[in-house]
Amino acid sequence: MKSLRLLFLVLLAFFSCGSAQALSFNLDSIAEWGKFPRFVVNTYRWGDKFFNGYDTTYVQGTPYKFNAKVTTDSWLDGYSFDLPNNKKIYMLSDPSTSVGVYVTYLAVSAGYDVNINQLLTGSRQTRERWRFGFNCMLFAAEAYWIRNDVGTTLKHFGSDHHLNIPFDGINNTTWGIDAYYFFSHKRYSEAASFNFSRVQKRSSGSFYAGFSIYSQKLDFDFSSLPLQYVMQLPSHWSDNHYRVNTHNYAIRAGYGYNWVFAPKWVLGVSESPVIGVRKGYVNSDIEKVSVSLYNRAKVSVVWNSGRFFAGAVGKCDVAIVNNKRTTYAGGVLSGEAVFGIRFNLWGKPL
Repeated sequence: MKSLRLLFLVLLAFFSCGSAQALSFNLDSIAEWGKFPRFVVNTYRWGDKFFNGYDTTYVQGTPYKFNAKVTTDSWLDGYSFDLPNNKKIYMLSDPSTSVGVYVTYLAVSAGYDVNINQLLTGSRQTRERWRFGFNCMLFAAEAYWIRNDVGTTLKHFGSDHHLNIPFDGINNTTWGIDAYYFFSHKRYSEAASFNFSRVQKRSSGSFYAGFSIYSQKLDFDFSSLPLQYVMQLPSHWSDNHYRVNTHNYAIRAGYGYNWVFAPKWVLGVSESPVIGVRKGYVNSDIEKVSVSLYNRAKVSVVWNSGRFFAGAVGKCDVAIVNNKRTTYAGGVLSGEAVFGIRFNLWGKPL
């Protein structure tokens, strides 16, 4: 809600420029300009308290509107297929590191990261991620887009174990929107442990619930494997591909807890199953509706010192796609190091 303040001030200046003797961004001064400015100021103050009225014994804001952070994210992707006749395929991605830049203004954050292995080696394989988030006292919302064609290594195929076969036939894209409400919102701040825009002063936790809408476009091309493995692929896999193109509509529920274990330090944990319905095509030309299963877990350690902050964030996301003949499970395990600074672009806080 605070991010609307600048818009309010511009509107007030426009509507009240004829009666104001001197332009001031002090809210009490603006309220004296007339009935309309007073109404807008009172509305803003109500909204600020409603959306960001934390119990300051537990959660505090910072005197800075902005923060900027640089992240390094090391990650592994794992993919597993359970096939007919008790056959299995398991592959693990090559270790990769992404570098990202993120900017937060009050409750709103946005950023982008890219796989630097591509920049260092000239590889055509990429992993890109855009993220946009909104996190206030009452609720959090996130939008994301991820494209991944980073190569993997085939570790298990059928009865053959301990393999080490390079596999580059991956072209996956995922995008989604998540929004969820915190039930104990006055004493718990997810923004303090994962967005760095608040400071948790005393330990507290909260259950949360909301919705998740996401799209999966997966394409695994097995046609380049040695013939002995291609011959073991299910006959219903068209041209030796496994493809998924679905939209998923789910309920997300979970629990988060921030443990303030020392001055300036907080340990945050969050676990959230995501269960709903999936509509689309799973290795078939026939559109079907089925159960959608996902799980999101994350943990962080955050250090705050005035305008500076640093942290480490670990995440594990797992998705399951099941039909009568194949069960696919894909997961991402990542560890992220964060360093950032808080600042104001226009003087002291309004």
